[in-house]
Amino acid sequence: MQEVSLQKELIETVVQIKRISKKTKGGNTIRFSSLVVVGDKNGRVGVGLSKASDVSSAIRKAIESAKRRMFLAPLKGTSIPFSIEEKFSAAKVLLKPAPPGSGLIAGGAMRVVLEAAGIRDAVGKTLGTTNKASNVYATLKALKTIAEISRRKEK
Repeated sequence: MQEVSLQKELIETVVQIKRISKKTKGGNTIRFSSLVVVGDKNGRVGVGLSKASDVSSAIRKAIESAKRRMFLAPLKGTSIPFSIEEKFSAAKVLLKPAPPGSGLIAGGAMRVVLEAAGIRDAVGKTLGTTNKASNVYATLKALKTIAEISRRKEK
C-alpha cells in the first residue's frame, strides 16, 4: 500500500545567487545572497531572499522564507483571469492571459514565478530593469493584485 502525503510537493527554484563582499577592519567579509521561488504548481507561490556565509545556508534560509510568504495566485483554467501592468521599484511587468495550449511566453525571472504558480498559458513582458529580484517581486505584486481584484468581483 502506498502512503499518501498530505503536504503537496513544492517546487523550489533558485533564481539567483550573488556573492556579497563587505569591507571591514580585518579585510573583506564574503557572504552569499540567494533568491528562491517556491510553488506547488496549483496556484500557491512564494519568494524568499536570504543571506548567509555559505551558499547552501543562504538557499535553505531563502526556501524557508519563501514557504512562510506563500499566497494563492488566481487561476482561470490554465491562465490568469485578465491583463495587468504592475510596477515594483524600477521593474515594470505586463501580464496577459493566453488561450489554452499557447504555452507560457515569458522570460527569465517572470517565467520561474509563473511556472511555480501553475500558470501554463500566459504572455508576460518585463519592462524597465533586468534586475531579477525586482522582476520577481513585480510579478508577485501583479499576481497579488489580480487575486485581490478577483476577490472583490466575487463579492
